[in-house]
Amino acid sequence: MKNVLLPVFYLPPISWFSVFLDPENEIIFEQYESFPKQTFRNRTNIYGANGKLSLIIPINHNGKREFKDIEISYREDWMNIHWKSIKTAYQSSPYFEFYEDKFKVLYEMKEKYLLDFNLKSIDIIQKILKTEKAQSLNEEYIKNPEEISYREQFSPKIPSVFDMEEYYQTFTDKHGFLKDLSIIDLICNKGPESVTYIKNIK
Repeated sequence: MKNVLLPVFYLPPISWFSVFLDPENEIIFEQYESFPKQTFRNRTNIYGANGKLSLIIPINHNGKREFKDIEISYREDWMNIHWKSIKTAYQSSPYFEFYEDKFKVLYEMKEKYLLDFNLKSIDIIQKILKTEKAQSLNEEYIKNPEEISYREQFSPKIPSVFDMEEYYQTFTDKHGFLKDLSIIDLICNKGPESVTYIKNIK
């Protein structure tokens, strides 16, 4: 077994799940890092009618820096906007109707902290995928951890380095295949085959 330190993302990209669900990996979630802006910690990418669409969770700027203390802002109705965007993007996909009620739960309960909301999103995905991967939270920030660290590995700004087979997406005919979007994209298009697909990612 390998100890792996993973950042906690909002509806994480498919590649994140390939690391998370790898049976060789013992997963520890990072909660003490200083919150980095413009990352998947408060955003997720889906496939909209016009191509890649980023859904971003607004945060309260309260001076706190540790990820576990980052609070979600509800000054705007972002939950409704995100849910409508997901529904519009995937309602014509093969499997959306099977999982719609499970996804919707995420946008019906207001969490104070981003960490809790993200953990909830990962929990919902695990239920859909029928996986029961255990994980723990780290107890302090260590700059050079003994674990294999993925804190810097996933970025919305850099193309994914993971090898993935193309699969048919709702708007493939318009914009082609978009690689390594949110796990929601895979689930809505591949359904029960999603776990097998994740296991084949290198």
